[in-house]
Amino acid sequence: MNLIVTAEDGGTWLDWGAGKRRCAVGKGGIAVKGGEGDGITPRGAWPFRQLLWRPDRIEKPQTILPLRALEPNDGWCDAPGDPHYNQLVKLPYAASHEELWRFDHLYDLVAVLGYNDAPVVQGKGSAIFLHLARPDFAPTAGCVALTLADALSALKQLTPGDQVVVA
Repeated sequence: MNLIVTAEDGGTWLDWGAGKRRCAVGKGGIAVKGGEGDGITPRGAWPFRQLLWRPDRIEKPQTILPLRALEPNDGWCDAPGDPHYNQLVKLPYAASHEELWRFDHLYDLVAVLGYNDAPVVQGKGSAIFLHLARPDFAPTAGCVALTLADALSALKQLTPGDQVVVA
């Protein structure tokens, strides 16, 4: 049961067999990734690596994915050239990074997808996540975002080998 992301009917949608659900993608739309900071959600099939969640905000999700509870000092390195580029890091961290423990709810649930990670290619673009959408489904920096209810439902139904397919 892959999670299929499409752009059609004036919006972007995610379907895992439960019918199309609204989602947000990068401000650059769906395309072949050009490089760092282009805001594109890369076209392709991306395997799930692990699921991170905020244990102070939501219960441990039910899924077959490897789970890791987020901690306040968790970050994600997005600095090309750094040895930990596209990896989880502990903060404070000297190189450019995203803080995963956010005040908003976007990263209360974060599925790390297998984009530019095996192997990591410097400058090909930072990791992409499946994470929670803003209430107005505003564009992401290149990730796929959906509601908490839809994310929990989809992640609960995953089977080995499932991927996010951005069409």
